[in-house]
Amino acid sequence: MSNDIRIKKGLDIKLKGVAEKAKENAIVSNFYTIRPEDFHNVIPKLIAKEGARIKAGDPVFYDKSNEAVKFASPVSGEIIEIFRGEKRKILAIKIQADKEQSYKDNGTLNVESATAKDIKGKLLDSGCWPFIKQRPYDVIANPDKAPKAIFISGYASAPLAADLDFTLQGKDAELQAAVTALGKLTDGKVHISVGKASHSPLAELSGITLHTVSGPHPSGNVGTQINKIDPVNKGEVIWTVNAQDLVIIGELLLTGKFNAERIVALVGSLVEKPRYFVTKIGSEVATMIYDHGINKDANARIISGNVLSGKQIQPDGYLDYYSNVISVIPEGDDYEFFGWTAPVFNKVSTTKALTFSWLTPNKKFDLNTNTNGEHRAFVVTGMYEEVFPLDIFPMQILKACMYNDLDEMEALGMYEVAPEDFALTEFVCVSKQPHQEIIRKGLDVMIKEIG
Repeated sequence: MSNDIRIKKGLDIKLKGVAEKAKENAIVSNFYTIRPEDFHNVIPKLIAKEGARIKAGDPVFYDKSNEAVKFASPVSGEIIEIFRGEKRKILAIKIQADKEQSYKDNGTLNVESATAKDIKGKLLDSGCWPFIKQRPYDVIANPDKAPKAIFISGYASAPLAADLDFTLQGKDAELQAAVTALGKLTDGKVHISVGKASHSPLAELSGITLHTVSGPHPSGNVGTQINKIDPVNKGEVIWTVNAQDLVIIGELLLTGKFNAERIVALVGSLVEKPRYFVTKIGSEVATMIYDHGINKDANARIISGNVLSGKQIQPDGYLDYYSNVISVIPEGDDYEFFGWTAPVFNKVSTTKALTFSWLTPNKKFDLNTNTNGEHRAFVVTGMYEEVFPLDIFPMQILKACMYNDLDEMEALGMYEVAPEDFALTEFVCVSKQPHQEIIRKGLDVMIKEIG
């Protein structure tokens, strides 16, 4: 029996450029890059040096603060360059891929008979552990702390998000193996949420507690689901895993092969034919965005991730470790005649002051990156609460983060939030404050002071 989660507060931002459900192989990338900045709060320590030959699944570096957590190469090839910043900080590891891929044999594991220790050891040694993140702090899970529950969201509600029902098709065996293994790592439940009217293969798995989700974004955010099902209290830990990452974990357990394959949605109004590409983690985005209807001279913003919480990348950039969407939208660096004083018909707004998007709730918009105003002091408008479904005071927790009041941050529920939970409040903010950055800095202070 499933449990219904109905979200009323939120905002669906309907944009042009949704990916049609057609899948093709991306041009094979010659180079792949692993960037430690994708793993927040990780201090990398190199295992493989420049010039080393590696197989797909071989560890490239480990976390200096927890040497058991290893990070594997998505491909076989040669490490041709280590990019470093100030104080020799490792910024990226660039790998030239072999024409014929070879894989490290991690050995199979019978998840039905395996113990929790066996499963944890296999995930750590193979490089699959970074796919498991935790609340509090939204960082890679600490393998030494058992979670009270594990959450997986099979419903993506963000603008132009990849359809998980489509990307997970035909992966039933891998999904079941991963969920069975993860279930042995907690004394609590494995909570999986799917869309109200979806046909997700996740709904057919055994050993889970199934929830159906409906309502506007951020109903698909795992943070929203945690808040409604089993909130995180002080001293508690919850683990989260992205739905597509379950496939990589499951294939590793079934075959012993670390296959970093990723089905990525190429979306956005500047994409002539939005669709899905089969590629690998860390691949060159140019293998997908060019020769597929995107003009190289277009004034475009390329985002690894969704338009609300993704990361801007350059045309010669690389796919993030956790992203399954590449969004391409117009760069909003042009001047608008009369600015906010003119009636606006082509933008989304939660207010009715000279804006009319509320008259056409089903219209799809072609939005750009223009913030429509400059950074200014916080203004109390009550708009945050209209799009923020968590039982938390968004304005108060943001201010507590800004002046680093740890006691107030704890009391207001900082343990269960992540930056993406504040993407919508940032979108509607008339003060143009960087909410996600404020929350991330607040979480970093808590990690340092509380641990």
